[in-house]
Amino acid sequence: MSPRPPLKAHVSAPEPGDPSGWMFLQRSTSTHSACLSFLPYKPPLPSAPLFLLPLPSPKMRIPTLPLGHPPHPPPLPSLGLGTWKAPKGVTAPVVTAALRAGYRMLDCACDYGNEQEVGAGISDALSAATVTRDDIFVTSKLWNTFHKREHVKPALLRSLADLRLQKLDLYLMHFPISLAYTWKAMEALVDEGLVSHIGVCNFPAALLMDLLSYARIKPAVLQVEMHPYLQQVNLLELCKREGVQVTAFSPLGASSYVELNMDRGDRLLDDPVLKKIAEKKGCSVAQVALRWGVQRGTSVIPKTCKVERLGQNMDVFGFELDKQEMAEIAALDRGTRYNDPGVFCKGMGHSIPIYD
Repeated sequence: MSPRPPLKAHVSAPEPGDPSGWMFLQRSTSTHSACLSFLPYKPPLPSAPLFLLPLPSPKMRIPTLPLGHPPHPPPLPSLGLGTWKAPKGVTAPVVTAALRAGYRMLDCACDYGNEQEVGAGISDALSAATVTRDDIFVTSKLWNTFHKREHVKPALLRSLADLRLQKLDLYLMHFPISLAYTWKAMEALVDEGLVSHIGVCNFPAALLMDLLSYARIKPAVLQVEMHPYLQQVNLLELCKREGVQVTAFSPLGASSYVELNMDRGDRLLDDPVLKKIAEKKGCSVAQVALRWGVQRGTSVIPKTCKVERLGQNMDVFGFELDKQEMAEIAALDRGTRYNDPGVFCKGMGHSIPIYD
């Protein structure tokens, strides 16, 4: 994978070298508070070649997972488009192309620095009558510097403005910084009708169980890193028992971390076991990894900026992995976590070992 040029988004964007934006924990809060200021925005012109490329597979209906306690609309699509590190100038047309191809879930975050571009892509798709608002499930996330109760709603309103939406389908706490008071503020967003569901990201089992013990509105979703090299079997079982749906980010392993020098030399897409299964199924290794995630009952959010891969990543519902193949993939688990602030934050002053 060739390194991309540095991301040059609007003033609230993090730098590409901030692996999950955790560097902002070491900076003053005001550094990232620009995320709350409403800036004028002119969406980039669509990239014609992206729209001229034929999509490799026809539109298909993506299955959904029930959300809420008790379940209530909207449900969670079992596959969506991730937008982490999607650069300005490409994000908007890729989002529009994804919605045209049949994607119905977009995973976003204030910290990604590209929600304005995602909003432009959504707006283009709505204007072209490709989809209606009710067709799309949009997720965003509360960043670490906005965990004070009085900051939670303004942070959400900023994301809504950038995304050009009046309501979010799912709002997640991006990292476990402050829990009880922040969660109450997020519950208030549901009460006000600004979000349909709330949930958390990057929570280990102990913190999730603690949150479940006092939450008035229980988390509908836990989003964590999950792939064949990091299967988190016990965490997944806990979530199923508690009725919390799991979304797997980085479902293709180290691919997203190569340009950040966080891949540890691993290449899930080169794994011989997955290659053998892919050859047998007549599909790509990426499709095997994504099918594995879906078949475990999780939703997956692969990211791509290549339109030709949108259809390939979505085309995982026409085949199944048999018991032997699932067992072979289960044996690949190494406990390898790429997005770990206990590791990458060491170069930013000190580690933040949330998984220890």
